[in-house]
Amino acid sequence: MKETIALFGAGGKMGVRLSKNLLKSDYRVHHVEPGEAGRKRLKDELGLDCVEESVALADADVVILAVPDTIIGKVAHKISDQLKPGTMIMLLDAAAPFAGHLPDRKDLTYFVSHPCHPTIYNDEVEEAARRDYFGGVAARQSITSALMQGPESAFDLGEDVAKTIYQPIKDSYRLTVDQMALLEPGLSETVCATLLAVMREAMDETVRRGVPEKCARDFLLGHMNILGAVIFNEIPGAFSDACNKAITFGKPRLMRDDWIKVFDRDEIAESIRRIT
Repeated sequence: MKETIALFGAGGKMGVRLSKNLLKSDYRVHHVEPGEAGRKRLKDELGLDCVEESVALADADVVILAVPDTIIGKVAHKISDQLKPGTMIMLLDAAAPFAGHLPDRKDLTYFVSHPCHPTIYNDEVEEAARRDYFGGVAARQSITSALMQGPESAFDLGEDVAKTIYQPIKDSYRLTVDQMALLEPGLSETVCATLLAVMREAMDETVRRGVPEKCARDFLLGHMNILGAVIFNEIPGAFSDACNKAITFGKPRLMRDDWIKVFDRDEIAESIRRIT
């Protein structure tokens, strides 16, 4: 039997995902879920019973906080006095730790891990894997991890837990908390999600102007596939002169000149402040 894990928020959407994968491991897991609906979901779907917070923390080596960003600080401070020195608190997102919401206890280990999600360009052949867009079920995905505080020897344990809860794994990357914040919310949400939302609005506008919806969708998603393959060097290739001219004139029409400042630390910090 490996170390003992206390999983907080075990009955939530993310918590159930993690619980399923932890069942495949040798870790001993205490499931903590205050909501009746979450407790019922765990019992009905996985046959798991929850325990009280104090019971879960009594012998926990790792505490995973699968709870919303907005309450991570509150939960972490609430349980801090019940944790033995050396206990690892694992966060599933860099926002709260980046914002300084964790208790000031130097004898605890703080570990942050977040999935990359299955990549658009992959070699998955099974239907279940090809339809696993989130990851953690059948499709391989890479993960990012940071040892924010604690002994260097703790990284291996944190990474192993991360590989377990996010399995199956493609690659595992070690970063700092600041680097993870650049990736999310910076790269993935502020930039990628925003631009994708604009692309959806653009598709809807072509439909409003008379293009059949299914045609517009097929045309956009198909071009996302091939244009992305070229831009991200998935295949050798180059854009046509017409496409390059469209980019040259389209980018200043769509983007502010100083858009890159979304990656400045104060901009990241403000984004995280809104999130948490």
